[in-house]
Formats: sequence, C-alpha cells, structure tokens
Amino acid sequence: MKRIAYLGLTLGLVAFGAAAHAAGGADQVARIGVDLTPMGAVKAGNADGTIPAWDGGLKAPPAGYAPGQRLVDPFPGDKVKFTITGQNVDQYAAKLSPGQIALLKTYSTYKMNVYETRRSCSYSQKVYDATKKNATFAKLSADGNGLEEGLVGVPFPLATEGIEFFWNHRFRPHLGFKFKRAFALAAVNRNGDYTLVKSQDEGILHYMGPGLRTEGDATSLKQLNNVWITYLSMTTAPARIAGSIILVLDNINDADGPRQAWQYNPGTRRVLRAPDLAFDNPGTNADGLTTIDQFDVMNGSPERYTWKNNGVKEAYIGYNAYKANATKYADFLTAQHPNQDVMRYELHRVHEVEANLREGARHVYAKRVFFQDEDSWTFANVSLYDSRGQLWRVQDAPIINYYDAQSCNQAFEIDYDLQSGRYLAQTMNMEETPIDTNATELQPERYTPDAIRRLSTR
Repeated sequence: MKRIAYLGLTLGLVAFGAAAHAAGGADQVARIGVDLTPMGAVKAGNADGTIPAWDGGLKAPPAGYAPGQRLVDPFPGDKVKFTITGQNVDQYAAKLSPGQIALLKTYSTYKMNVYETRRSCSYSQKVYDATKKNATFAKLSADGNGLEEGLVGVPFPLATEGIEFFWNHRFRPHLGFKFKRAFALAAVNRNGDYTLVKSQDEGILHYMGPGLRTEGDATSLKQLNNVWITYLSMTTAPARIAGSIILVLDNINDADGPRQAWQYNPGTRRVLRAPDLAFDNPGTNADGLTTIDQFDVMNGSPERYTWKNNGVKEAYIGYNAYKANATKYADFLTAQHPNQDVMRYELHRVHEVEANLREGARHVYAKRVFFQDEDSWTFANVSLYDSRGQLWRVQDAPIINYYDAQSCNQAFEIDYDLQSGRYLAQTMNMEETPIDTNATELQPERYTPDAIRRLSTR
C-alpha cells in the first residue's frame, strides 16, 4: 500500500490494521526536508503565527555552555505570555489533554505558564539521513509488535497508522550511542513529604549506532541480535535499598524473542531472571505510582493494546524546560505537584495517539491517550484510564534539546496519581553530574548476569 500524504493540521482517524508497514511512495518521501522537516513534521507554522515555522532548531550550543557542563538555557530572556489556571481552564480546554484539565481543576495551586513557542529540536545529519532512508525502508512485523527493518533514525517519519507512532517514540533518537547518567526519583506525598532515591543508569543504544560494540560494526537490524538497547540501572541511595541492580536487553521484535531481564537483590546476593520487568508490574523505586512500562513514558511491547491515530492538533505541552531542569530538588518538589513557577509550556502541534486494551488482554490501564510532539516524536503528555473508564493518572514529560548530544528528549518525567493525590518525579538530573552521552568505555561484557553479580560486590 502507498502512504497517504500527511495532511498538515487536518484531523482524522486512522485505525491500525494487522498489515505490516509498507514503504512510502517516492512523491511523499521527497517532501522530507522540503515542506516537511527532516524528521517528518510540518515545517510551516500555523495560520496565526503562534506556532512558528521550523528553521532548523538549535544548531549550536548557546553562549556560556562548555562541553561537560550542565545545559544552559538558550532562551533566558523569554517571559510568560499568559497563565492557565483552574479558573480559566475552560478557555483553553481545546488545546489541553484530559489529564492537564484534571490537574488544573483538582489542585488550586496548579498552573501552566505559557511562553513563546520555540521549535528548538534538532538532530545530527546522520539521524536525518537515516530517517529519510527509513521512510522507504522501515517495516513492521505482520502483527505490529516488532520492527523488521530500519536503523538509527525515526522508523516512520510519514506515520499514519497508530502503531507506527508508538514505534517512533520507542526508537526516537536518544542520548548518543553509549551513555551514563545519574538521576533521582521522589514519590511525593500529598503533604509534600518525600524520600529522595538516587540511581545510576547506563547503556548501549545498539539501534542508534548502529553497532554491537562500536558505531558501525553492524549495518543491518538483524545484526543487532534482537537487542536495540542494553541497559543497566543501579540504585545507590538510600542505604536500605542501595545496591539493587536491573539489567535489561530490550528486544526489537517480539516474534524473535521477548525482552530479557535480570535483577540483583543485595539482600539475597542473587541474580535472578526478572520476567516481571514488563507491562503493568510495579515500577522500580516508584512506590506503587507507576507501572514498569511507564518508564520513558512508555516502553516495551505494544502487544496488549490496539493503536489509533486521532490526528494532529495544537496543544500546550512542556517544552524547553531548562529552568526546571536547573532547579534544586528542595525547590522543585512541592506538595501536590512540582513547583509550577519553574515549568514552561508552549503551543506545539502534536499527534494524538490512543491505545485501547485489547479484548482478553490484561493491564491496569484500559486506555492511554498520548500527546506526541511532532518535532521529536516524544510522548510529552499522557492521560491514563482505569478499567472503569475513569481518568486515573497523568504523565508529563517536558522536552528539551540536549544540544550536547544533538538530541531532543524529555528533561524528566512527572507521574500524577489523581486518586491518591501523590506524584512521582523521576529521571531528575538537576543536582547530579551531567549526563555522559559519549561513554565509549562501555562494552557488552559489562552487561551479563555474572558481570552484574561482580559489579554488586565493588
């Protein structure tokens, strides 16, 4: 089948069928880099100018930044244009998610400061070239639960089917080929109390190389042995849970085998397979506020849901969150929600993607509605519904351009539980060492069950 042209701002419903993705026609692929950005977004702005045209994004780090330092805000002079609150939410409801509306109506202190829209996302030429190639080359498995062709770039820059939007989020360009990161999590109680949990994670993004050990030592998806990322996470604080380790070899195609995972427990000093590190099992160090597949907004297999593209709309989402990303934890983690004075929201075009639980499948979320940023393919906001069809939780993942890595991704993740009045802030790097996006010393030998057992004794 030939691809249907991406129709600018037109809203439409495109249901996912079981057929595998077929490559885009030459006339549609030719639009990439012309009236579409190299990532497949609409290059033009909107009619009233509140969304500008994409002009290449941040092409270089801002003044004051030196490699290895914390990211500098490239827009320090920008001022708040207006503020959305519970009192005026109805005026802006058409450009908000159900979850955002619920937060505004639930918490009298929750607000959204809206700034000038900056389409700052940019990537390397390597990513742009690979993305355009993927437009004619990438292919899903017959059931949609795996990728059979595609490398480095976004698999489906001309996406139309709902499942393709999920894979674009999962395989969007991340923080380099090899990375090391320190981050913090906090489950914040209704009264504002929390215990800060510290972790370190690292990994090899084989799909991004592409490569097994070094960039370019693999040239096809099949050579990656069904592993798109080799990932390790170690809890370092507080002392009562420090030393626990998770190792994941995350899969590319369910038909070729599932995700492989192991867990080291410092109490038993044993490494055991961890098949429960998937789907709706409780999130790691999340105090019951998230599921495993909510990390990175959504990860793992899409198999338990049917996926629908609800079209393109304009929406206010967290963007260019550099100020929040430089705020101390004590000032950021406030009762009921993070400090909204340091948060930044902008009007952007998003793909609204809906996932509904398949008949006979099990998951605590019966429906998930995603707002996916058109420029980065990142799921920036999600509304999560329980089995009764009631809105239960909300995910917010403000985006920044990691210009040191030529990548656009979320700065951190906030997971709200509307029923308990609590929230989880995770992958916060505000007070940690800067992320290392060029950790060339990492090698596959480090990521085996025996190796993490040895790592735990150091």
